[in-house]
Amino acid sequence: MADALEIQSISKSYGKKQAVREVSFSVKEGEIFGLMGMNGAGKTTLLRMLATLLRPDSGDALIAGHSIVKAPEQVRTCISYLPDEAGAYRSMTGKHYLQFIAGLYFKEEQAQKACVQRGEDICGLGDTLNRKISTYSRGMTRKLVLARAVMTQPKLAILDEPTSGLDVLNSLDIRNAILRCAKEYGTAFLLSSHHMQEIHTTADRAAIMKDGVVLTSGTPEELLARYSASTLEEVFERAVRA
Repeated sequence: MADALEIQSISKSYGKKQAVREVSFSVKEGEIFGLMGMNGAGKTTLLRMLATLLRPDSGDALIAGHSIVKAPEQVRTCISYLPDEAGAYRSMTGKHYLQFIAGLYFKEEQAQKACVQRGEDICGLGDTLNRKISTYSRGMTRKLVLARAVMTQPKLAILDEPTSGLDVLNSLDIRNAILRCAKEYGTAFLLSSHHMQEIHTTADRAAIMKDGVVLTSGTPEELLARYSASTLEEVFERAVRA
């Protein structure tokens, strides 16, 4: 299986503070890769570089073979980025919003309709798509913007804390949607999360970051064995305090 993402010794500083230091890892097509770390670990800076919102100071990353440094325009055609506090146009209905987004990506009417249908299937909001987004709960809005991010079938979906602030049931719905999209569409996912259980049940592989550096990475089972732990919380604690 080919790499959807290959990060090559990427670094970024803000003045004297080095936020990301020579990070390297890859994500396969259809793979879900989780990033764990405390606030300030460098996760969001890394995601923003991959989304071409920030330029690396050094290093590079290839997304579907395109360099984020040399070909950011091509990268933007094959990624989606969902920041932590992503919202939608509240005056629109959910259905209109999905149609609007589809129209930005596809010119042909049939392709737009297929894209909207994927969005409806992914979010699972049913008849509530006919209501204005201003009436949606946080969980409903999060499902809608996740659908927006994935219905275009990007090669790589970059998700920053996709279940932040959601209750248990809405979080489960989001995780199941990610798992289904990775399997059905072959979309690769790179997601950050503070929820270790979320990483354990969703990610194929994961990495722990601290002070801009990747401390360790592997499958959840490999990490548990490496740190002689029974939970990823224990793995995280032992890795960052070592």
